Amino acid sequence: MTGLRTPLLTAAGLAALVVSVAVAVTIGPADISTADVWASVAAHLGLGQGALAPLRDGIVWDLRMPRTLLAAVCGAGLALCGAVMQSLLRNPLADPFVLGVSSGASTGAVAVIVLGVGGGAVSLSAGAFVGALVSFALVLLLSHSLGGSVDRVVLSGVAAMQLFSALTSFTVLTSADAETTRGVMFWLLGSLTGAGWTEVLLCAGVLAAVLLVCLVHSATLDAFTFGEEAAASLGVRVARTRLVLLCATALLTAALVSCAGAIGFVGLVLPHATRALTGAAHARLLPVTVLTGAVFLVWVDTLARTVLDPQEIPVGVVTSLIGVPAFVVILHRGRRRS
Repeated sequence: MTGLRTPLLTAAGLAALVVSVAVAVTIGPADISTADVWASVAAHLGLGQGALAPLRDGIVWDLRMPRTLLAAVCGAGLALCGAVMQSLLRNPLADPFVLGVSSGASTGAVAVIVLGVGGGAVSLSAGAFVGALVSFALVLLLSHSLGGSVDRVVLSGVAAMQLFSALTSFTVLTSADAETTRGVMFWLLGSLTGAGWTEVLLCAGVLAAVLLVCLVHSATLDAFTFGEEAAASLGVRVARTRLVLLCATALLTAALVSCAGAIGFVGLVLPHATRALTGAAHARLLPVTVLTGAVFLVWVDTLARTVLDPQEIPVGVVTSLIGVPAFVVILHRGRRRS
């Protein structure tokens, strides 16, 4: 029965994700049914004739579907990065943003929006992506110069996070007007508004590539949970493997943050919750974590855009409101088990 747990959980996760996307797309001011969603999707995939009016079809295919799918991809990617970082750094509090990537992305986005860097030729997403990569490069440089140990990587990430957060705050306070500041703050707290198919395909492609890399290294991640010395004794090339996985997760985080802003707590809480179902082995943990994160963020985004309709709440605010109590519960359960 133990051997069937992972396939069963994966199948249940896939089914829950499909149902969640289909239902979430129907929720909103316009009255759209699940049948309308399937008809629109089938028509655009060449599997049937479009039966919807152009306006309703546009609501499904051009507005709600890409936003819902981007939410799924972001949830999946952040949960995956969190699971990998917690094992790689042997820190249960590690999350995708521990390397300062989100702070660097924020600085890049603010530079484009507020300072006009790029002269209008550079988009917000592109600026955020470049800023994220610059921040990660700084972390790698600092940690390498300090010896490259796990503690030095974490400390370098904290330093980069503080530096770029200060640069972002300074830029907003000194150069932005009230309207621009509000827009920047909304994006910084996580927003899927304006999601399009380009962002969905880009993030999904990066997610697929990074998930494959992580699954290939699943046995190595199991070894890392016992420490670097134990991993080295098992034949793992510690420095090389750590660099590959850090670069992979940083690239995925940068892509997600550049398209959706910093959505917190998904990468911190979801891996812990999933371990309770799958155990610690990463070959089982990673696929289920990806699906759990996807389903979770689909419903969080649906809540964020509808609970105060017509006003929208930043997705990162909702994930924090849900994530903090959930994380406290997980900590208490872990304490009782120990």
